Amino acid sequence: MDAPRIDKWLWAARFFKTRGLAQDAIDGGHVHINGDRPKPARTVKLGDRIRVRNQSGEYEIVVEGLSDRRGPATEARTLYRETEESLVKREREAELKALAPQFDHPDVKGRPTKKLRRQIDRFNRD
Repeated sequence: MDAPRIDKWLWAARFFKTRGLAQDAIDGGHVHINGDRPKPARTVKLGDRIRVRNQSGEYEIVVEGLSDRRGPATEARTLYRETEESLVKREREAELKALAPQFDHPDVKGRPTKKLRRQIDRFNRD
């Protein structure tokens, strides 16, 4: 198989839901191959070290398989191996996020109700 483009590979490895999102992330500087900022048409080779930052965190991975076809998640996981440092860092960040205080009110979804607005006004007056 020919070496796939980085945007197709990221899509096939399920780091991004669409190729368009993968291209936007590459253009935005959220993807690095061997320390360099690539263009979306850059090809991926076995052994490349890729750093990807997406909505679920930052990954440091090593390419272990090539594909430009999006398949099942189990197949996508065989395309790369995450480094130990990246795995530890993501777990630590997830733990810190879980321990962070939540400031959301459980009853507030969108605009405040009339009752909640009156409570807010009463709180602000005192």
